[in-house]
Amino acid sequence: MNKVKVGIIGCGLAWERLHYPAFQELADQYEIAAVCDRHQEVAEDWGHRLGLDREKDVFTDYRRMLERSDLQVIDIMVPIPQNHRVAEEAARARKNIILEKPLGATYEEAVATTELPYRYGIKMMIAENYRYSEEFNLIRRLVTEKKVGEPVFFIAHRSSCFPCEMTKDTFAATEWRQHPRYPGGDLLDAAIHDMAALRHLFGGIKHLAAFGVPQEDEFSPYAAVTVNLEFMNGVIGTFSYFPAGREVQKPAVGLRIFGTKGQIYLEDTECGVVNIFYADGGHEALNFQPERGYYNELLNFYNALMGTEEIAVTPDLEIGDFRTIYAILQSIKDEDIVKVDRTPAYATR
Repeated sequence: MNKVKVGIIGCGLAWERLHYPAFQELADQYEIAAVCDRHQEVAEDWGHRLGLDREKDVFTDYRRMLERSDLQVIDIMVPIPQNHRVAEEAARARKNIILEKPLGATYEEAVATTELPYRYGIKMMIAENYRYSEEFNLIRRLVTEKKVGEPVFFIAHRSSCFPCEMTKDTFAATEWRQHPRYPGGDLLDAAIHDMAALRHLFGGIKHLAAFGVPQEDEFSPYAAVTVNLEFMNGVIGTFSYFPAGREVQKPAVGLRIFGTKGQIYLEDTECGVVNIFYADGGHEALNFQPERGYYNELLNFYNALMGTEEIAVTPDLEIGDFRTIYAILQSIKDEDIVKVDRTPAYATR
């Protein structure tokens, strides 16, 4: 089997806790050949852990690393304001790219990121793990197969106490997330996952109307957001996001999809089971393995490089999720309904 040589840009939490474990499982497919982090001690620590040459394979300047002719893929895990710039430089160096969401810090940057594969002739995957996860692909299959009849509407809710996590060893403790330099703060960083999941299940969004509770905390302009959505396929539903507190009651609201013959229920992405409740009183519990999105996305990208699969989450697909977050922010600001997509399918070339 051909191993693909990978260079890592950004050796923070996303690398350590999300991407690195998946790369370990795919050691027959990928070889981590170089690492780069702006903090020299972090880069050197990972170089040592991976058995890399300190002089040749460990960098604090990613531009120097991009000069390496042997690197076939660059995995970019940097703060959101740097996403587009680093991706553009990697693409200019003719490297295939794995880029963490979102596509950029502004809509203009996101659009520019979608152009990179065409301009430089490289392959590019956006690491939106919700689109690759077992649970949402299982639910998508159930919806497509009309397991509970025609889907009619849904309720989706997620809460996470960002302030509670700011002083712990978590993603919320990072300075650039606490004081974001991009619109929407935690909405563009975290709630975009939920939008990706809903769009993965139901397709393009026709309209949305959103409301937000303003707050002074910098991590998000809103302590809570609720959104009414109408999809191009006729499904309607509500999404609510509460990043300033916890959902105490159990079971959680989670994701509930109501069909003409029953209901699909996912409590959260870590519960390990999707429940199906039928209108006639029947019930099924379908198990899934949590946290498999990272493995699945890297496997899909490897197969795409080998020519056996298409990339499942391209920049063209991911910009729809980005556009949805911007539409939510616009709707709250303008106190109006906002159009999101023009066609039932995602925007593609």
